Amino acid sequence: MAHPDDSSTKRLRPALATSALAFACAIMTAGCASDADAGVVAVSVVDRDTGQTLPVYYKDRQQYVAGQPGHRYSVRVINQTAGRVLAVMSVDGVNVVTGQTASSSQAGYVYQPWQSYEISGWRKSESEVAAFEFSALSQSYAARTGRPADVGVIGVAVFAERAPIPADRMPMDNEQERRNDGRFSAPLQQPTPAPAAAESSLSDASSGQSANQPAAKAARDAFATRRERLGTAHGAREYSYSSHTTFERSNTSPMQIISIRYDSVDNLVAMGVIPRHRSTTPDPFPRDHHAGFVPDPPRDQ
Repeated sequence: MAHPDDSSTKRLRPALATSALAFACAIMTAGCASDADAGVVAVSVVDRDTGQTLPVYYKDRQQYVAGQPGHRYSVRVINQTAGRVLAVMSVDGVNVVTGQTASSSQAGYVYQPWQSYEISGWRKSESEVAAFEFSALSQSYAARTGRPADVGVIGVAVFAERAPIPADRMPMDNEQERRNDGRFSAPLQQPTPAPAAAESSLSDASSGQSANQPAAKAARDAFATRRERLGTAHGAREYSYSSHTTFERSNTSPMQIISIRYDSVDNLVAMGVIPRHRSTTPDPFPRDHHAGFVPDPPRDQ
């Protein structure tokens, strides 16, 4: 792991944090803020097998997206401020870095000003994640680890960074504590290519198709048979670099909390989240209230 004073940690990066520590995965790029969210950060869900950002539906002040069983996805977070922020992320009520039952005081990603990065899986080490993959609830990571109660929701808790204390006003014990406050961080540039064995588990970016199509089809078929709610599975291992950085929260409470619920299209239609469109199939009895006999058609003009 890189030490906070290592030159690699001085590059632009995001990071994760517990109450005292922070951890980060490799970031992809820095960019301008999105208009999709007027808050501190903007959050969206991306289907990695199609490359499309999933549309958001609203019901009872809740946000929903529709996932496709068997498809991999990522959670895109954009820092829309001029300061660093910490984003603590959970999927199905589980912290995506530590695997603990989620709490906002746990590990999260640190984003530089205006930075954008997609979190694509459960962190397994400093160099690997297990891909987020839409699956039947019973096959989700949370359910398989005995925690099915909160399956179907993605959460992001956002913290601002405490302003640094001037060196001439910092007590010695606080200074020593700050030196020991190690956290993970990742460089701005694209990570180096994964070994060939790891690359085989990734999708073909040019075609947008999953590299493991039979498994994805099996997942869709199983979901269609059971009609379960959608969850997030512990997918194939993928390369994703991470290292340490430092971050001190300005407050113990999040300054913003984003919650995005998800399920299959059919389930969201049944819940009334997605409008039920009128069928284009001809209806033999579109109205049952007509009384009398067949009227003449309108006269030609």
